[in-house]
Amino acid sequence: MSDNPLNIRQVHHMEFYVGNAKQADYYYRNAFGFSRRAYSGLETGDREKTSYVLQQGTVRLVMTTPHNPDSHISEHIRKHGDGVRDIALEVDDADHAYEMALTRGAVSNEAPHTLKDDSGEVRRASVRVYGDTIHSFIARRKYEGPFLPGFIESNLDGRDAGLLRIDHFVANVELGRMLEWEEWYKKVFGFTRFLTFDDKDISTEFTALNSVVMANDSRSIKFPINEAAPGRRKSQIEEYIDGYYGPGVQHIALLTNEIIPTIKKLRDNGVEFLEVPDTYYEELGSRVGSIDEDMEKLRDLRILVDRDDKGYLLQLFTRPVEDRPTLFFEIIQRKGCQGFGKGNFRALFEAIEREQARRGNLV
Repeated sequence: MSDNPLNIRQVHHMEFYVGNAKQADYYYRNAFGFSRRAYSGLETGDREKTSYVLQQGTVRLVMTTPHNPDSHISEHIRKHGDGVRDIALEVDDADHAYEMALTRGAVSNEAPHTLKDDSGEVRRASVRVYGDTIHSFIARRKYEGPFLPGFIESNLDGRDAGLLRIDHFVANVELGRMLEWEEWYKKVFGFTRFLTFDDKDISTEFTALNSVVMANDSRSIKFPINEAAPGRRKSQIEEYIDGYYGPGVQHIALLTNEIIPTIKKLRDNGVEFLEVPDTYYEELGSRVGSIDEDMEKLRDLRILVDRDDKGYLLQLFTRPVEDRPTLFFEIIQRKGCQGFGKGNFRALFEAIEREQARRGNLV
């Protein structure tokens, strides 16, 4: 059996459904440093929605807001608030990917269709996954436009922070459904389990969770699937599902080659990060060994460090970027390490629990 039966190449973009795309465009340009590269809306003939395409490195985020209160986009926002609707995947052949996915057990969201404009054509289809999330299959067919047909070039630079690409993204699913979705991605996409974490790896005094990390054969796409594990209090997974009213994308990890200037720039831009106590840094040197970075700078910026047998990584997590305690971002730099910061799990989750307690959700 092919390791890549749908011929998936990489994540093409991630589309957010949001209540006000103009304001989301401003926020992600000025806080996270994305630049606007394309636009679609009333001025381009789209009477149903407006979308802004934001890019930094190879990361493309699309912010979409509806014009019609009765549209499926409006219903998505009413239920979930702002959140990720589509993890769009670039494929060799959208028709092949769609038909193969359905043959292997996927449920259709939208049949293959052609999008055209003066810059060429794109073939697109989509299938449903956890909750109201979908995967679009996009085959560009030498399309020369700024994004996809129907979009026009709209260049407005943001405060670049040195973010390069999507390292991974994380799905939160209901209790008892993690292995079900693992099997789905194995059967339908041909992905494999890359890593596993259980409640012994990811736990605090109060909460715990289980996680499997899925990946394609080239490792260009990696994503953990999380579910809650039994604990004394409500876990972050349960808080997310309660706040989002169902499963969905919990966070997106963005890779940088220089995390210290990146975090400094993001903090200066107003991005809010989880607070890490000073005690974390008291034994950091003995735990991770020699590193290239200045430990005092890491302490000042509250950056976390972890090591495996291939090297180390540095990471930091934002607070939720919505008023609901749902979506957040991770900033990560890898120096050989291909893990996900297992040694930081307890410190990270205790920081999240402190935030939960402030919201009255650690019950």
